[in-house]
Amino acid sequence: MKRFTPKVVTANALLEGDAVWLTEDDRWSLDMAEAELIDDEAHADIRLLFAKAQPGIVVGVELVDAVPGPDGPVPVHFREAFRTRGPTNYRLGKQAEGLEPRGRIPGDETSHV
Repeated sequence: MKRFTPKVVTANALLEGDAVWLTEDDRWSLDMAEAELIDDEAHADIRLLFAKAQPGIVVGVELVDAVPGPDGPVPVHFREAFRTRGPTNYRLGKQAEGLEPRGRIPGDETSHV
């Protein structure tokens, strides 16, 4: 049996399209650091069902791997690290708001804020 790895619930905001993460208090946050890090598979399934029951708020709901960081969960995979950075046109969204990128994209040593 494969050991369960910690997860966060992520999606895209329906109206804005931003990557968002589900918090422990049932909010959708633009900052992955605020996400609930889930270390129990049954609880992860419950949180996923809760998130999928909000089709008027979010789309593309899924569980993704994460690990604890000094300020909250951080991504494990390239895709999620990339999603924390917001749009790729640098002066919009999270980058314009000054949110720090979470995780590291391999080979990307530039500042995005």
